[in-house]
Amino acid sequence: MFVGTLSFDLLLGDVRSLKEKRSVVRPIIAELQRKYAVSVAEVDHLDLHRRAVIGLAVVSGDAGHITDVLDRCERLVAARPEVELLSARRRFHGDDD
Repeated sequence: MFVGTLSFDLLLGDVRSLKEKRSVVRPIIAELQRKYAVSVAEVDHLDLHRRAVIGLAVVSGDAGHITDVLDRCERLVAARPEVELLSARRRFHGDDD
């Protein structure tokens, strides 16, 4: 069994309230869940208007599949025009961990 995790540090565009922040972050989370069947949540900077950290995890018996899914998730978030991807941190856990 292999587990891959990915966290995105995002700078949001013209957002002036936490309500506006939710209207940007929730669709990203929903699209990642729907397209790639990953577990996703906003995990940090919950009280800041223009920053968000989204974390996701995927489990598979095939390490190559995890790499492919994480690559696709990263491209999806990086392509969103309403956010700027400041960093993406990837971790991979295998049977030996």
